[in-house]
Amino acid sequence: MTGFCLQYRYSGNIDLINLPKTAFLCSRHVPASIVLKCYDWAIQQRNAGNCVISGFHSQIEKDVLHYLLKGHQPIIIALSRRLKKRLEPELSKALEKNRIFIITPFEEKVRRVIQENANKRNELMAEIADEIFVAYAQPQGNVERLVLKWLKKGKKVGTFDVTENRALIDAGIEII
Repeated sequence: MTGFCLQYRYSGNIDLINLPKTAFLCSRHVPASIVLKCYDWAIQQRNAGNCVISGFHSQIEKDVLHYLLKGHQPIIIALSRRLKKRLEPELSKALEKNRIFIITPFEEKVRRVIQENANKRNELMAEIADEIFVAYAQPQGNVERLVLKWLKKGKKVGTFDVTENRALIDAGIEII
């Protein structure tokens, strides 16, 4: 899949793109009942050494990244804007250890995150991930539309077994 990345801008360990990857998606406004489940999920992924790809932009995604960075497993960060000029210290340390790959479909001139860019970034993540884990998708929202689209294309999609995700489960998304 390395050739695939040539059409994107990236930094870090490009070899991570060839690993099995799980995309982590969650709507920005996540019910409180799901937050702790996300932390537990991140810790499970970290302890298992699984490669997770996400935008790590919303607060819940940043929290998941926090737990992942405490491990040694690979992490792929998909940006919805240009590559960062400077990385946060915890990302720099992980980059030095060759466990981070950062990818973006956007040119240098794209500096701000807007919904359209986030949607394009999420499509990229869904495309290159082997499976998708959606912690929560707001009904009729962008994340729900995306995961249902990829479910229909045959992508493995999982979610939590909670009332808030009943519509996803009823649509055929696997309970994790």
